[in-house]
Amino acid sequence: MPQTHKLGDLQLAIVRVLWARGTASASEVHAALLDERGLALTTIKTMLRKMEDRGIVIHRADGRQFIYRALIAESDVREGMVGDLVQRMFYGNSTALVSHLIEAGEIDADELKDLRALLAKKRGKP
Repeated sequence: MPQTHKLGDLQLAIVRVLWARGTASASEVHAALLDERGLALTTIKTMLRKMEDRGIVIHRADGRQFIYRALIAESDVREGMVGDLVQRMFYGNSTALVSHLIEAGEIDADELKDLRALLAKKRGKP
């Protein structure tokens, strides 16, 4: 069973850059997040170092620059974070989460159609 990961907001933003690019230097991650976050390069470097300590990313040296890549899969992060959300906000009841999304209008008609198709497939119906 793959390990699941729960990431903070900045960690998730950083690892999304790495998933999209495959590899990136701290400067490239910083540039990708600058407009959205407005953080200093040193903040990004510190966070990458902490993420490496946790086994989330790894780096290789390219001259004097470190090139980072994610060690974790997006599916593992999603599983961990959604599972945590369901536990914390909906007392482990995933039906309550889906009901909330439908009632709040977060799921439109096309998405409901897709969900019906997924449910039918899961049940083994054509």
